[in-house]
Amino acid sequence: MNAAYTDARVWTVILALGIGTYIIRLSFLGLIGDRPMPGWALRLLRYTPMAVIPGMVAPLVLSPAATDGQFDATRGVAALVTLIVGLSLRNTLAAIVAGGVALFLGLWAVGPVLI
Repeated sequence: MNAAYTDARVWTVILALGIGTYIIRLSFLGLIGDRPMPGWALRLLRYTPMAVIPGMVAPLVLSPAATDGQFDATRGVAALVTLIVGLSLRNTLAAIVAGGVALFLGLWAVGPVLI
């Protein structure tokens, strides 16, 4: 099926998704926003950023779409450098910077692979 995506249809979808997201967040905050959260929930929420960052980066490293089905060693090495620095130093910012530098140097050395 070939659906025509008009400007009105695209903006309608964007608006509907925005309203839905707002309602979901408002319902959560409205239900427990004025109550103290249990200790177990606070401990789990503390790890949310560390779960989101790898979730955003992993598809970029492991996806073969950018390299015609082949694993991109440059991105793999940068991810490995990030992991090693993060585990050894226990510093998120240092791990991100080290991975970024490794990716930059690797792409500079071998040439860019378009995403």
